Amino acid sequence: MRKAFICPPKYVQGENELLNLGYFVKTFGSSALLIAQPDDLKRVSAQLEATAEKYGITFVESNFAGECSREEIARLKALAAEHSCDCTIGLGGGKAIDTAKCVAEGRAVIIVPTIAATDAPTSHSAVLYTPDGAFDDYAYFVQSPSVILIDTTVIANAPTRFLVSGMGDALSTYFEARATASSYSNVNAGLPCGVREGLCPGAKGTNAALAFAKLCYETLLADGEKAKQACDCNQVTPALENIIEANILLSGIGFESAGLGGAHAIHDGLTILPGSHHYYHGEKVAFGTIVQLVLENASTQELNEVLEFCMKVGLPVCLEDIGVTSVSPDELAAVAAKACIAEESIHAMPFEVTEQMVASAILVADKTGRAYKEAWGK
Repeated sequence: MRKAFICPPKYVQGENELLNLGYFVKTFGSSALLIAQPDDLKRVSAQLEATAEKYGITFVESNFAGECSREEIARLKALAAEHSCDCTIGLGGGKAIDTAKCVAEGRAVIIVPTIAATDAPTSHSAVLYTPDGAFDDYAYFVQSPSVILIDTTVIANAPTRFLVSGMGDALSTYFEARATASSYSNVNAGLPCGVREGLCPGAKGTNAALAFAKLCYETLLADGEKAKQACDCNQVTPALENIIEANILLSGIGFESAGLGGAHAIHDGLTILPGSHHYYHGEKVAFGTIVQLVLENASTQELNEVLEFCMKVGLPVCLEDIGVTSVSPDELAAVAAKACIAEESIHAMPFEVTEQMVASAILVADKTGRAYKEAWGK
């Protein structure tokens, strides 16, 4: 059996860690193309100035346009070549991070998340969009980012909702990995640079990756509520540090090297509902996780454990919680159809999944979540 595991060569997190960014730039050379949104640059400008002076390096600001598009990537590659940049930095949220990966093509790239809202920072993939924000394609690179540098002080001072959304994304990791392992489905770690599955041999997940995924879930249960409270106070605590690691590192390795399943496919289906558009990726994934548990007839104990966790940290447990106050039969059918397209990860579940099964599971998960929420409030 062919197996694959992928992870970043170096992962560093700590308080005021941005002050050491120059050290990591120095391992590649003396200059770095800095890709970031203006607001994110403003938040950390003092730290960037301090580390540039301390380590004698230069940041080449890119005036990032905000979309990870082919046009923007081409512009930034030309800018990096013009200034002979030795490495690329993606600082901020998902669009800046993915753009940096694409510009660097997986080499000499430093990822500096300013929020812990998803597990994308560690991955060797990126999502491409058109200049006006429509989905374009996926890209895969030769390796994970060279360095993941996380300043926990910066993340503690970001809105708590981002951290909670990251917990929603991380919540699915173990359940999807467990399903993928049971079905012996292929994982993203087996995809080489620029090559889609089907053009190269597939690979299964490793025991190590499944262990990462399980630890991710255990960490969420142990420290999720405490981490939320710390972030509400803008304070770094051991619990917050553990959740940042779970949201970014454990979940990141888990989804790439242990696999995706029903939760993310259901998330993708839910995106067609207009009411959900104002909710973050991880918030919708959290509800998708509940749907997956219904779909696989998980035990009442396990389902209640997940529902209780979601209530404690403020994650959605029903459709209303992601802005969907009503759903017509046609809309529900469209959601299920999108979740079940041939390319979706729902086919990694250890049994055949039909559109009707998904539609039924969404309705039951919604009713279960609403009942739990009502009982919780009493």
